[in-house]
This record gives sequence, C-alpha cells and structure tokens, in this order.
Amino acid sequence: MAGGLGLGEYADAFGSHDIDEKVLPSLTADDLTALGITSIGHRRKLLSGIAALAEDQIRPTTARRPPPRSESRAERRQLTVMFVDLVGSTALATRLDPEDLREIIGAYHRCVADTVAHFGGFVAKYMGDGVLVYFGYPQANENAAEQAVRAGLALVDAVRRLPEPEPLRVRIGIGTGQVVVGDLITAGEGQERGVVGETPNLAARLQALAEPDAVVIGPQTRQLVGDLFEYRDLGAVEVKGFPEPIHPYQVFRESAVESRYEALHGTTPTPLVGREEEVDLLQRHWHRAKSGEGRVVLLSGEPGIGKSRLTVTLQERIQNEPHTRLRYFCSPHHQDSALHPTIAQLERAAGLERDDPPERKLDKLAALLAPASPEDGALLAELLSLPTEGRFPLLQLTPQRKKEKTFDALLRQLEDLARQGPVLMLFEDVHWIDPSSRELLDLIIERMSSLPVLLVVTFRPEFQAPWTGQAHVRLLALSRLDRRDGAALVQRVVGNGELPSDVVAEIIERTDGVPLFVEELTKAVLESGNARTVLSRAAATALNVPATLHASLMARLDRLGSTVKEVAQVGAVLGREFSYELLAAVAQRNVADLNGALDQLVGAGLVFCRGTRPLATYSSSMRSFRTQPMARCCAPSVRSYISVSQTCWRKSGPKSLKRNPSSSRTTFKKLGIGRARSITGKRREGPPWPELPLGKPCRPLPMLLIAARDLAICPAAPNG
Repeated sequence: MAGGLGLGEYADAFGSHDIDEKVLPSLTADDLTALGITSIGHRRKLLSGIAALAEDQIRPTTARRPPPRSESRAERRQLTVMFVDLVGSTALATRLDPEDLREIIGAYHRCVADTVAHFGGFVAKYMGDGVLVYFGYPQANENAAEQAVRAGLALVDAVRRLPEPEPLRVRIGIGTGQVVVGDLITAGEGQERGVVGETPNLAARLQALAEPDAVVIGPQTRQLVGDLFEYRDLGAVEVKGFPEPIHPYQVFRESAVESRYEALHGTTPTPLVGREEEVDLLQRHWHRAKSGEGRVVLLSGEPGIGKSRLTVTLQERIQNEPHTRLRYFCSPHHQDSALHPTIAQLERAAGLERDDPPERKLDKLAALLAPASPEDGALLAELLSLPTEGRFPLLQLTPQRKKEKTFDALLRQLEDLARQGPVLMLFEDVHWIDPSSRELLDLIIERMSSLPVLLVVTFRPEFQAPWTGQAHVRLLALSRLDRRDGAALVQRVVGNGELPSDVVAEIIERTDGVPLFVEELTKAVLESGNARTVLSRAAATALNVPATLHASLMARLDRLGSTVKEVAQVGAVLGREFSYELLAAVAQRNVADLNGALDQLVGAGLVFCRGTRPLATYSSSMRSFRTQPMARCCAPSVRSYISVSQTCWRKSGPKSLKRNPSSSRTTFKKLGIGRARSITGKRREGPPWPELPLGKPCRPLPMLLIAARDLAICPAAPNG
C-alpha cells in the first residue's frame, strides 16, 4: 500500500514489524510514529490510505447492492428492520481525538457489518453512530424476524467484546411490517436503497426505548418469533409519531422450548381436522413397530399444511401406551452445526441446564447413559463440549474415526432403548438437516427394520428423500383440505360463536385449503368484529395472509429469479385461473422464457396446471407495476366482450325492455349487461350499457373495468 501512495521507503519497516492487510486497518498515528515515520504529511497520507482500505473491506459484506435492472425495481414486501445505536458516542467525541474516534467508529461499523451478515442482514445505511439494517431484502427469508433477533443478541455481545480503550455498548430496536423497498434514493458510489413505510420509524423509536446492551422488538416481530426467546413485557408505550400506543418487548436470550412448532404456535393448537386417514395410517405403522417391525414414515408437505400438527396428534393418541419418545428438531440456523438435533436431544434428555457447572452436567449425562461403556461416555461428553479429563479415558482418534465411533455410540443408545420397549422417534424439518445428521439418519433408517421403533420424518416437498426405495419406508404426502374440512376447521376456530355462511365460504375460497391460512384468516375476521371489512381488505392486500406463509412464499419466489417472479406476479394479477394464451399476451415474454418460468413455478408448487390455483394477491408487486399487466390484459378481453354485448343490446335490448322491463333487466344482468359503475363505485347515469363479467377466468375484474375506462376503449352507451 505504501508503494501505491508513493511512500515505498516505508515498505521494509512494515514488513519487519509483521504488518499485513489484517493488521493494517487498526494502525493509529502513534503506531506510525513508532515505525519511524516522522513526517506528518506522510503519516496523513498513510492514514488516509488505511481508511480507504478499511472502507473497501466493509463494502462487500455490508453494502451488498441489489442486482440492477428488474431486480432493482421497488417492490412491496414484508421487511424486518433493525436500528443499531452506539451508546455514549457524543461523550466519546468530546473526550477523544477525532482520529481515535474515527478508528473506534470504524471498528464498531465493521463489527456490526460482520455480525448481521452472518445472520443474513443487509446494511442499508451508516448514520454516524447509527446503523440501519434490513432482514428479508434483497433476498426474502421466511425466518427474517427470527434472524434479526438472533443478530441483535449476538451484536450486543460482539460490540461489548471489541478490544477498544473504552468499553462500547449498543441499543437495538427491531420492527417488522409491510414496506416498499428498493428505490434508488442516491446514485453512483453512494447509492442507497430506500424503504417507505412506518417500519423503519418504528425500529428507530424502539431503539430509543432500549437500555444499553438491550434488544427491544415490536409487537409484530414478537408475534412472528413466538416463544423462541425469553422476553420482558414493557407494556403499552406512547411513541412519538404513532397514533396508538405500541406494545414492545425486551429480548433476553434464546428460550429452552423443546419444539420449534410449539414455540411458534403454542402448546394448545387448534384440533386437527380432515386428517383421520393419515392419523390411522400412522397408528397402524406404530402397532407394527411395537411388534418388532421397525417402520419409517416420511411426512411431506408445504409450509402450513399441518406436518407438525399431525405428529402432535400421534403423540396424543399413544400417550397412555408405554414407550420412549425421542424428538429431534432441525433448524434453519444450525445447518452448519454438526449433529445439532442430536446434541439438543441429549441435553434435554439429560436435563442439562444453562447454569449447571461442568461436573454437574457430567453427572447428569452419566446417569442418562448408564450402563454405557467409558468410551461411549467420553465420545458423547465430547459431543456435548463437556470436559472429560479425570472422568473418562482420553481418546486418541483421527476426526473421521471419532465421528464413526460417535455414530456407533448413538446407535447403541437407540438399540438399548429399543430393548427396553417400543420407541417413537420424530425427526422434524429435515429440509434443514446438517450433513452429519443426515449421515446418522441414513444409518438409523438402515438398521431399524428389526427394532421396535417408529420413525416419523417431516420435510417440505423441495427435499428429495433418498430412503423411499426401502421396504420398511412409507412416503405420506399431505394434501390441502377440501371445502368440507375447511368449513369444519373454520368452525373449530370460531368455537361457540357463529359466522354467516357466505363469510365462511369466502374464507374457504381465499385460503386454498392451507390449514394455517384458514386459522389465521378466521382469527382475523373474529378479532375485527366486521367480517366483510376484513375480507374486503384481504382481497386487496396481504395483511391477512399469515406472515410465515407470506415470507416463505417470497423466499421461494426470490430463489427462482426475477423473470420467474415477474411471471408469477402477472399470473396473480390475472386471477386464480388464467389461460396460457392470456398469460402469454400480458407477460410479453418469448415462448422459451415463459415456458421455463411456468415449469419452475409448477415445480416449486406455486402454480398448478389444472384445478384451483393459488389465491391471487397483490402483495409482492407495487400498484404501478400491477396496472401495467392489468391494462395489457384488459384490452383484448374488454374489446371482445363489449362487441358481443353491444350486438346483443342493439338486436333485442330496447324492444325487450318495452315489452317486459323487469324480466329483461334480470336476463341482461345474467348476461353481464347492466349499468356500469365509475371508478368511485357510483352508478352512472343514463341507459344501461355493457359491463364486464364478474366470473372466471379473471377474478379481480373491477380493476379491469377501471383500466378499460382509462384506456378509453368503452364506447358511449347506445341510445336504443
């Protein structure tokens, strides 16, 4: 670097003191003086060069620019926003030399950038001692809120451990909500992606409420993360700029809740509906397993379809039968942690507590494993990161051999349990499994055919299960609920109350048989007190779509790429059902691109070739984008329909009205010919004239009528 600044005479001094690129950003003016650089001008040049190098190191990690062109277009999406503030920065500025303060702020910024990047965060802006971070952009993540909270807790610890002359502390606020994100609000090297909505303001206000070294989250973030963490309820708080009090929570640490499903959905879920055949199948396999024929059931289904709920029901059905239950939970946050589900299960089974000293933990582990061999005890204690000196023999093994022996020890534990009685094993969310756990699961499935064990493995459709060819393995794919079961689930949620039949039908129509969606939309209707208002709002926005499903859908769309996402958005505008011809006309893509996009959407389960299609919502595209395909799609449909309607009107309309006004109006109304409504919803004055049909294949047709008016293709009403 010194040579690049024309100061090559100092290169030997840098090399003799082992100063490399990692050490360089932390050099101070005093360090340069100690190196023998007595010229103030040279020290200034070197410090400026070091600062530029530090900024280059930050930029790739923290300011990842979204791709250009279509992917940089602003869009509406659910976003979790974090605001980080350095405590006492003003006091630091009064006590420290500006150069020293600059070094501290730089170290703090790098710490924030590295920490949030590890959790999928996107640093949107540095504001002196404040940092604005997005989770769920530019790549959607169904666990964005959870990732943000984990990042906040990690950041508090990381900043506190920075090796600075004075200890640093931060306040962190986290909010979640609907925003419009992606607009370029600056250009060139300083380009920045803006967010419009109340969520960034909420995150900033929550940060102001936080104490030093504390993480405070908003109510919607709290709803999304459930009981995955431990909290302190801060009560209703008046916040500047918000008309109603908000209900924030301070996050302390990750909770010890055993099941991710229970943490997110509670311990008393809605009764199971429409799954009796699946429950009976699981119970039949359980009875076969109890007789010594080990069975494996692979339970596949999309998010929200009820996989975990089905396993809960199975546990309830057999709870009075003697058996051992083993539960393993894969996590999106531990896909790189070897054997994390097994480690967590052993810790729960042994009753290990966070505050237990190592000796106490070893005592509990030994009691759990008895009468295991000392070698097995040493292997499993090391797996749990417990000290083994003086308690278990020292093992001199290569890493590969140690892994093999650890697998053998875990398999022996399972065989010992199976000899004592039947075993129910639950391995959930295997689409997030780590490679080592996958190897162990392969061995378990291979060996368990002669053991009294029922293993239930749950995963999403994108996971390709490799075990389906074995005789003792059965694949069970969960389908969506039909209308009858959907109505029954609505009634279970309603309880002793009652909803009008047309409201129930509307809920079923909008939710497409996804049980979680049915439950959440029904609860929204009940909580609002006005069913039709909520359903009307749900037709135009995604606010009543369960946030977990919304985030999961956006994540799947983002992974498919911008072209596929835009085709999906156009399809959503067209409605639940649309023809290939209409989609091709509106999407304006070449045949190869369109067919490729549809193939990917079908493969991802987001679009179906026949039958009921996914609920069309406008949640993933801005109105300005939506009106473009709406305008393009309405033109051929409107022109064709108006032509037929006018012909029908001219031939028989006036005469029929004179003969039998009441009957004729009914007939023409059925044909879709009547008084058109203006954009305000008020009926137009004058005689009847063609109105667009309100049926299939394009359901959001009120927008078509508005677009038709804007295109000025509706002729004046005929005079008869």
